[in-house]
Amino acid sequence: MLFKTSPSPHIKASNKVQSMMFQVLYALIPGALAAMYFFGWGVLFNLGIAISICLASEALMLKLRKRNITTHLTDGSALVTACLLALALPPLAPWWLTTIACLFAIVVAKHLYGGLGFNPFNPAMVGYIVVMISFPLQMTLWTTPISIGHGWPDFLTTFHWVFGGHLPTNANLDSISMATPMDIIKTQLHQSHFINETRASDTYKMFFGTLSGVGWQWINSLYLIGGIWLIKKGVIDWRIPVALLIGLAFFANLFQAIDFSTHTSAIFQLFSGGIMLGAFFIATDPITASTTPKGRWLYGFGIGTLIFIIRTWGGYPDGIAFAVVIMNMVVPIIDYYTLPKIYGHSNN
Repeated sequence: MLFKTSPSPHIKASNKVQSMMFQVLYALIPGALAAMYFFGWGVLFNLGIAISICLASEALMLKLRKRNITTHLTDGSALVTACLLALALPPLAPWWLTTIACLFAIVVAKHLYGGLGFNPFNPAMVGYIVVMISFPLQMTLWTTPISIGHGWPDFLTTFHWVFGGHLPTNANLDSISMATPMDIIKTQLHQSHFINETRASDTYKMFFGTLSGVGWQWINSLYLIGGIWLIKKGVIDWRIPVALLIGLAFFANLFQAIDFSTHTSAIFQLFSGGIMLGAFFIATDPITASTTPKGRWLYGFGIGTLIFIIRTWGGYPDGIAFAVVIMNMVVPIIDYYTLPKIYGHSNN
């Protein structure tokens, strides 16, 4: 009996770009919902603006480059970039700031380098860095977490600020915004106040939770769970996030052992800011990350080390975006020197 079969290969690849991108989006949902719960409507506004601008600019660039718009627009890559940017930006970021970040991410960092697969730098982090350097004041506009004071502002107040640049007459910016716990510690250290002193003071102790800052510890925990799910599904390689977290934790523990009064613990470092988002969703970008097994260890550890350096001695409280982009630059040489040896051949 004869059977008609299609030409080889007969094994259907399951890790298509679209499938991978949408699994990343699914893994982001718990952390995104937690961010909305703790920091309010601004997170939702960021997502709406970022998704609209990223998809529109993606379609425009595809049209200009004479590429199939439907095929590339539905692969999910622009949507992932939009969500990562939206979740990284402060909830009170004005609409124009989010727009600028998205345009630089999609138009400059992605398409001007040739589109998906050719961009050497993580697009979301390039967009983030552009607005961080250009508009540092607006990048500090984090809402007050739900459990502190009156909590985050209501829908109309947030809408007026994000889209109109003004607040209702019964509100002022200081009453709805605050510095992040990492900002607080960095500022207080510059004023010669030790970490334990800051965390125990009546003014600031309400902003700190068991692991790190109020809200931040839960958001990071949910991103961690989402990241573990991605590893289990085979979407991302475990080496990069593990190496990043080890690198950050190693230097945090080392310097806290040297002087605990001016250096936060590894637990605080790991569950503050956007560490888990950066470790599992940003650093693991398959286009801009290292591709060799040894290289992924070096790449992740380098990012973790740079994050600690920037957080400790740099002018920015977090530093994930800068660390990722710097290590993106080093990826070619890392991959060159960590290529696995082929049996029976030398790497010379």
